[in-house]
Amino acid sequence: MKAVIQRVTYASVEVDQKIINSIKTGLLILLGVGIKDAFEDIKWLSNKISNLRIFEDENEVMNHSIKDIKGDAIVVSQFTLMANTKKGNRPSYIHAAKPEVSIPLYEQFVQQLENDLCKKVGTGIFGADMKIDLRNDGPVTIIIDTKNK
Repeated sequence: MKAVIQRVTYASVEVDQKIINSIKTGLLILLGVGIKDAFEDIKWLSNKISNLRIFEDENEVMNHSIKDIKGDAIVVSQFTLMANTKKGNRPSYIHAAKPEVSIPLYEQFVQQLENDLCKKVGTGIFGADMKIDLRNDGPVTIIIDTKNK
């Protein structure tokens, strides 16, 4: 699994010109599911994101996690994170899991993150054409690949 984690002061997901989820302070998480991903990746990644200290403390040092600040999260599935760009100019997505595999893993990841954060997590709609609006805070953007633990 690959995740792009963005610290935000605002984020929303729009489908068919309707905002389906929005948050204030927290994390926008773009999630790519690969063909070799399993439940162990979900547990590890959710734990890592939940405890990642990227929010500032009173001394303006990134020392707090999303759990510490009681922030919100939105998780959006994004198969293009699994792109292979080594050959040519057209990305290959052969390492991205097919929907019959990626949908259950995506849903399990959302559930695990909800369990780890002890709160509801917003989502996009899997496979939909989504518009993401965000205000990146910092900017702080972290990329995590569960294959590089």
